[in-house]
Amino acid sequence: MSPEGGSTAVAAGSSSSPKRAGIVLASLIAVAAVANLGLAVANVALPSIGAHFDASQTALDLVAVGYSLGLAASVLYFGAIGDRYGRKLLLAIGMVVTIPADCLAAWAPSIGVLFGARVLGGLAAGMAYPTTLALITALWSGPARTKAIALWAATGGAIASLGPLCAGILLEHYWWGSVFLLTLPLAVIALVMALKFVPSHVNEAEEPVDNLGGILSIALVGALILGINFAPVPNATTLTLVLFAIAAVSLVLFYIRQRRAANPLYDLHTAARPTFWVAACAGLIVFGSLMGAMFIGQQFLQNVLDYSTVEAGAAILPAAACMVVVAPRSAKLVEARGARFTLLFGYVFVLLGFLTMLLLWKENIAYWKVALGYAFVGIGVGLAGTPASHSLTGSVPVKRVGMASGTADLQRDLGGAVMQSIFGALLTAGYASAAGALVSSSGKNITSSTQAELTKSFSSAADTASRYPPNVQDNIIAGAKTAFLQGDQWAYLAGIVAVLLGAALVYFMFPKRDDEQRLLASYASEDSAAEPAGAAT
Repeated sequence: MSPEGGSTAVAAGSSSSPKRAGIVLASLIAVAAVANLGLAVANVALPSIGAHFDASQTALDLVAVGYSLGLAASVLYFGAIGDRYGRKLLLAIGMVVTIPADCLAAWAPSIGVLFGARVLGGLAAGMAYPTTLALITALWSGPARTKAIALWAATGGAIASLGPLCAGILLEHYWWGSVFLLTLPLAVIALVMALKFVPSHVNEAEEPVDNLGGILSIALVGALILGINFAPVPNATTLTLVLFAIAAVSLVLFYIRQRRAANPLYDLHTAARPTFWVAACAGLIVFGSLMGAMFIGQQFLQNVLDYSTVEAGAAILPAAACMVVVAPRSAKLVEARGARFTLLFGYVFVLLGFLTMLLLWKENIAYWKVALGYAFVGIGVGLAGTPASHSLTGSVPVKRVGMASGTADLQRDLGGAVMQSIFGALLTAGYASAAGALVSSSGKNITSSTQAELTKSFSSAADTASRYPPNVQDNIIAGAKTAFLQGDQWAYLAGIVAVLLGAALVYFMFPKRDDEQRLLASYASEDSAAEPAGAAT
């Protein structure tokens, strides 16, 4: 690399890092922070959004998952485009598109427009977010890379956890749409820093982008996430089946395309490496658990415990603090004990978090029980996030780092979207079932339209209750809280099952430390030997 690009590596033992490493890393973390903050701000506003639009639980689920949907569907394709045409260019475009997307969300006239704006914001993040980890991988190496990834992961997770608090403060003073403006000043700062300090061209590929594979990947992820969200909706069976069919066909076509393409979007040979695919699955569950816990937790805190928006946002702070404290130690643990041990150690704490939510999160509980659940999840994500991302980036050649960074982003975004969708679907089904049973057992003569409002969502039930005398209001709200508590139990159980399956996968399929180091070394030799042949074709 030329000195003008500011990316000349300075060796430090077995490590290397770019010139002005601190400010370069800060710039990349600032860009990643925009995406992490965008992921988190909607959750705390869901009750207010539901009340404003009289939205169903499914509509709220879609608003919550819209950003993740756009981001998860696009990261692989945009990661490849960045590898080919310039990661810095794509990063800058993503930051610019973030601004109108957030403004449209803030002043959305309908719940449908709000969902569309969230998807657009996710697509903008899909342009910028993959490039951050790709550039870290290209600019740093050795233990220095592990530390940089740990700081990147910890800061991202902490910002995602701090987002609800900042959003809650805004909601205390402004309208629901103000939460979507929270990322605007950060996006401007990140754009300026990236343009000034991030190198323009670092180990970029020269092969053409697999555009057909990119389109198929978008169809696959988008249809899958939407299908999960519409699965519990009454009278949406046909739509759900169509969406799942699109996802299945896209998966088959994507696999065939990647097997035959001269320059595949997703190198299946590399993806078959155990340090890659097991780490990808493990990270998907870990980061999905964080997003799912925040998604359900914000509604639980406001709907059941009657927390204000600020109190609900502040309640998540133990997760952020634990992630920041634990992540640097996770990097040392990876170097000393290997990724497998560190991943499993993190899984133990995520499991403890979901068990705490399942067993202790009830009506009128003390705050320490809320804090305990979030702290466990924060420790787990802080421990497991670094080895999941580190294993991915260490398993691929630098010229294919967009694939690794895209997969690392999928861990967060697809994991968050799928887990939020599953949790939301289970919450929707569980709430509707419990609310319907309470209505039936009440012995009251309730019209079908009123029953539909009571079983649609908690916010809809609360809005219906406001039209009745105080004693009736209290009964309706009490019933809605009971129904919500029964619905969220389904979600926590799903989280426990997912964590146990992920832990079993890591335990049996991920190589131990010595085998991991041997495999990573052999992959590096194999990829280095293949580069001259690839350059000659």
